[in-house]
Amino acid sequence: MGQAGLPARRGLGRCVLLLLLLLGGSGSPGTPPPPRGPWAEERGPVPEGGPWGTVRYEAVKKHLGAVGALSKQYWQYLACKVWQEGCEEEEEEKQREEREASWGFPLVGQDYLEILSAWYCSFGKCCETGDCRIINNITGLEADLNGQLHGQHLAKEVVVRAVQGFLQSPRPQKALVLSFHGWSGTGKNFVARMVASHLYRDGLKSDCVRLFVSLLHFPHHNYVDSYKAQLQRQISETLQRCSQALLIFDEAEKLHSSLLDAIRPFMAQHHSKGQADQQRAIFLFLSNLGGNTINEVALDFWRAGRAREEISLELLEQRLRQELQEAAESSYAHSHLLRENLIDFVVPFLPLEYQHVRLCARDAFLARGLPYSEATLDEVAQMMVFVPKEEKLFSAQGCKSVPQRINYFLP
Repeated sequence: MGQAGLPARRGLGRCVLLLLLLLGGSGSPGTPPPPRGPWAEERGPVPEGGPWGTVRYEAVKKHLGAVGALSKQYWQYLACKVWQEGCEEEEEEKQREEREASWGFPLVGQDYLEILSAWYCSFGKCCETGDCRIINNITGLEADLNGQLHGQHLAKEVVVRAVQGFLQSPRPQKALVLSFHGWSGTGKNFVARMVASHLYRDGLKSDCVRLFVSLLHFPHHNYVDSYKAQLQRQISETLQRCSQALLIFDEAEKLHSSLLDAIRPFMAQHHSKGQADQQRAIFLFLSNLGGNTINEVALDFWRAGRAREEISLELLEQRLRQELQEAAESSYAHSHLLRENLIDFVVPFLPLEYQHVRLCARDAFLARGLPYSEATLDEVAQMMVFVPKEEKLFSAQGCKSVPQRINYFLP
């Protein structure tokens, strides 16, 4: 018997030893008293009812507490034969086992790996997806977007509705493709990371998530053909490995058009029912393109005395699509992603105002467990550069450098 059988043998051995010791205390009158057992000091005077009284029961039970789950069954059998209390516990244990029949004892002839997997997944909703790497926590995603993403009412609504609708669709006809646009520091990367962390247990580190940064992964145009083959292979492997994959492309405006063309087949409509059932892919493209157009609309609303929350997705998306398609030098124009309607939603990220920078500073202090005051938040916000020159309305860097700025206020 291997090492795994040692606890079982030790548990059984202890119970046999206990039985012998206990039986030794029931000798007939005139028999020499047995040697002092391990509970002699705890036993004290024998209570009414003889040597099998409640005091000894509690002492034995206390000593046996660390024996383990395996020997617990033998203990209950022994206790029921000796003490009435044991019978009551045995009855309770039987009722518990009936409720948890899959964990009956002994586990003979059962697949331990399947049982362990079922037990692990019983603590959460991971196995509702059929893959414990995938959690699809849309409720958590919506809550965190509402609490941590500031000044982006359009992005909050579009991302939650698009992702939720796609995941709830029984047979999506194509991959979900979202294209994030706006100035640097407005929250595009933040939202992408948040989507990953709420759809997958390990977030960006999940086997089902791939992050590509244009200038990091595809820096030289002379090697585009090699990059193209590698990119197609990596996407294919991810889709084969996971029934639901998330592909993120940062600095998408810097992707060579050939690379975007290589991605097109994975975003197009599924050709068979089985393919739609087995593969779900979400593509996120993050780009600074269109930032000026978004800012102009936001500035026009401010000058007209209208709240930024009145800016509609229809207005901004139409303007953005037009700008992106007309930009001849843009990779998006050459890729035909927009012209072929492969991008489902163009998601605008509005420029951040003073009040939003203060909220970002507050979040940065809280994330590091540091104290702050309202005056401190103002000081952090005032360190940022605001544009246009006349109005000084929008943070030129968004919230990108806020976590570093609070270092100036550390003791």
